[in-house]
This record gives sequence, structure tokens and C-alpha cells, in this order.
Amino acid sequence: MNFLCHALPAMHSLPGPSSDASSELDLAVQAICTGMPDFLSVIDRRIRARRRAAEPFLNAPNTVMRSVATGIVSHVTDDQWFHGGETFARMNLEFAVQLRDRMPGDAGFRPSFVGHILIEMLLDANYVIAQRHWVDRYYALFDEAPLEEIESSVNEITGKPTDRIAETLRRFATTRFLYDYADDTKLLMRLNQVMARVGLEQLPEAVQRWLPEARAEVLANHTRLLSDPSRATHYPPL
Repeated sequence: MNFLCHALPAMHSLPGPSSDASSELDLAVQAICTGMPDFLSVIDRRIRARRRAAEPFLNAPNTVMRSVATGIVSHVTDDQWFHGGETFARMNLEFAVQLRDRMPGDAGFRPSFVGHILIEMLLDANYVIAQRHWVDRYYALFDEAPLEEIESSVNEITGKPTDRIAETLRRFATTRFLYDYADDTKLLMRLNQVMARVGLEQLPEAVQRWLPEARAEVLANHTRLLSDPSRATHYPPL
């Protein structure tokens, strides 16, 4: 699951403008920190935000700490049911096969990896295209949240301090790359940035020509992909 879909359940719970400001801030921090495991993988792959490290802080007296821990636990929980879902497994396999046809001689790890992250990106893209206000609101949270306090809380949870968390969150909010997912040319560029970061070869233009098919398939399966079998969905309908 990608950044926006990880954050949407918390954002969907955000109270209205007449609500208690502290409750709104807590949910904003929680929504941001649903992405913390992925932010840390960019900052330093040796630093992990694990469920077992975050759970002891779920009842911490400090509200920012509680919200940070809740966001991390939510990320891990959502990844488990999402990646274990039948629809995701089927589509990941289908996308890997279709990508191999467009990348001659590449039958190894790369097509499966690309299929995996592409499904996640395109789920975010569905909201960027159909309900842009969600991604607008998501980015606005980074201007409202106490990023230095988030950094301190994450450092305490992981036990491996870094001074790059607040800076990374600000840069993420400034770059606003989630909007690029709505355009196939820009989406391929973002995919290739991921390829470069993990040390894989760049994707050819043939992949871009296939993206409209992939986009339509993810849209058709949007609700099934985001259905947690253990509870009612917390995702806004398209």
C-alpha cells in the first residue's frame, strides 16, 4: 500500500472544523506516520519502524507519541491484510506476466517487484484523479503537524536516532509527487526513480504504453483491493 491509501483511514476519521483541535492534530500525526516505515526506508534502510517496537507506546502519556505509534502499527497491520489479499496476489501475478512480455529476457525479480509497487501507486492515483481533495488534504497535514516532535518520537520508538526525519517529511510535502501518478509519463518517471533507488535497471517505454491497461485493471478492482476481510472498510468510495 502506498502513502495516500495508508493515510486515508485516519484522514477519513478527521473531525470537522468545529471539533476539538487536539483531536484533529492527533489524527493528522497518525495519518502522516502511517507512512513512517516507508519514509525510514528512504532515510536509512537500517532503521525499521516495527510493530513490536511501536506497540509499547500506544498508551504513552504524550499524545504525539501515541499518534506516531498508532500510525506505525496501522501501516504494518494494513500491509498484512493488503498483501495477503487474494485480489492483490492475483493481480500482482498477472502484472508480472504482462511486464515480462514488455521486458524481453527479464523473467526474474524485477517484473514482480514493479507489478507490486505499481498496484499500490495506481490505487493512490484513483483518488488523485477522482477525488483530488484527499491528496490536497493529505499534503496540508504536513504543514499542521509538529514534525520535530514526530522525529523525536520515532527516534525513541526505533532506538536508532536520525536527524533527517523532519527534513524528509518537509521535502516529501514540497515535492508533491503523488499528483504525478495521474499521468502515465510522469508515473513511469516515478517508477524509474524507485528502480534507481533499489539498484534495478530502468523500465523501457514499452511499460508506459501498457500503463493505461494496468490503470484500468486497478480501477476495476479498487474496492476489492482495499477491502480488509476482518472489518468494515475505512476507505472513502470513489
